[in-house]
Amino acid sequence: MSPIRVVLIEDHDLSRIGLSAALQQVEDIEVVGEAANAHQGLQILQVSKPDVAIVDIGLPDQDGIELTQAFRASPDGANTKILILTMHEDEASILAAFAAGADSYSLKDVSLENLVQAIRLTHEGNAWIDPAIARVVLQQARSNQLVEEEGAVMVEIRSIDPEDQQLMEASTLTHRELDVLELIVAGCNNAAIAQELHITVGTVKTHVRSILNKLCADDRTQAAVRALRSGLVE
Repeated sequence: MSPIRVVLIEDHDLSRIGLSAALQQVEDIEVVGEAANAHQGLQILQVSKPDVAIVDIGLPDQDGIELTQAFRASPDGANTKILILTMHEDEASILAAFAAGADSYSLKDVSLENLVQAIRLTHEGNAWIDPAIARVVLQQARSNQLVEEEGAVMVEIRSIDPEDQQLMEASTLTHRELDVLELIVAGCNNAAIAQELHITVGTVKTHVRSILNKLCADDRTQAAVRALRSGLVE
């Protein structure tokens, strides 16, 4: 199997060099390019066409969110997955990154083991979000406008991507499903969720399956990110 080709875009030399050296020791990852600013980064991305780009938000000439947006608009922008790696954990930065087209979002204090997992999952097409900031996604989701449908409180799902829209345009998340989603991100297992919401474990499993199906997600982490990117949050 070919290694995952990675480009690092980070302005702090020691951080970039250290991360590059660490990733080079991982058998299935190959660092194929590095850049210290957005201008160089965009050029390297367009030339090397990596599988995954690790992008810092705080670049000196243009922030990583603008770089992500510019790259996504380029002819080859759809073929590379983008993992934002940053110290920023504020809501505005997180939402802006996903709106610009980022696939995953991680804080810089992530362990190497978790970063490697994030790279692998992102490369496979699964969105990854740092557990430390996942709650921001759900808090924003819960504040989105609720609509009444057949006597039940529902949350509309709107998609940024036209293809995703076709898959999810008829889907809605119930208020109870949002409760379950929040507890999943909080790290609760099915038994704990059942106890917290005073429902059976079987009912929890039904809600989880429904959430994953409605958000076209493969796992619980991807469901939280898909909720953001599909329009559950603004």
